[in-house]
Amino acid sequence: MFRRFISILLVVSLFTVAIPSSAQWFKIKGNVYDSSRNYAIELVTVLSTSGKGTITDANGHYEIDVTEKDSIWFSYLNKPTMKFPVLKIANPFAFDISLQINVTVLKEVKIRQRNYKEDSTQNRKDYAKVFNYQKPKLSPSVSGMGVGFDLDEIINMFRFKRNRSMLAFQQRLLQQERDKSVDHRFNKALVRRLTSLTGNELDSFMLIYRPPYEFAMLTSDYDFQQYIKDSYRRYLVGLPPLPMPGLKPDEE
Repeated sequence: MFRRFISILLVVSLFTVAIPSSAQWFKIKGNVYDSSRNYAIELVTVLSTSGKGTITDANGHYEIDVTEKDSIWFSYLNKPTMKFPVLKIANPFAFDISLQINVTVLKEVKIRQRNYKEDSTQNRKDYAKVFNYQKPKLSPSVSGMGVGFDLDEIINMFRFKRNRSMLAFQQRLLQQERDKSVDHRFNKALVRRLTSLTGNELDSFMLIYRPPYEFAMLTSDYDFQQYIKDSYRRYLVGLPPLPMPGLKPDEE
């Protein structure tokens, strides 16, 4: 059995490059704007190197199916953009771009407020293969001919570059999901209501006192709002954030 396993590994090592693998499909989505980023552009063509294509809707929104080896580009009035490699796109949930378009030719549109929970669930569906990705490993299977191994898994074990890319992409998607969860709860409307801060002061406060993901997700509404109020009192006297969110401020 051991000799048989070694023989399989040798064959795989010699012919891995020649054996095609199934593509991992997921979605890139976002919006296309004019150069001022105030107006969405309708009917922009979005294309991928694998041959997929779509156009932006009335809100400038698009979604396109891609693989990790793809690049995408945009074309409007026969003027194409540069190509963007999929694995280098920092935020596949919202890959927004702006085009050098004369704003006077555009009609005004209203952007629909997207639902956070619906978007989060949809992203999990669109990127299911990435979220569920696991590093290939040998898993013996028992059949009538004895114990064997999945040949596809053995092949995938030797696809080092692809495995690194998929793991990095998975971590990036997970981090973006956590960031969006914090953004949803620690939002400007809530902080403005509790602190009366506006403008640059509001932006600075939210950057300095932004809570970690675990705290934002597990804390009750009362304790979370209390954290914002406590942080505001510290902000007024120039104190840094508390080491552990939710504790009462140090008495000065």
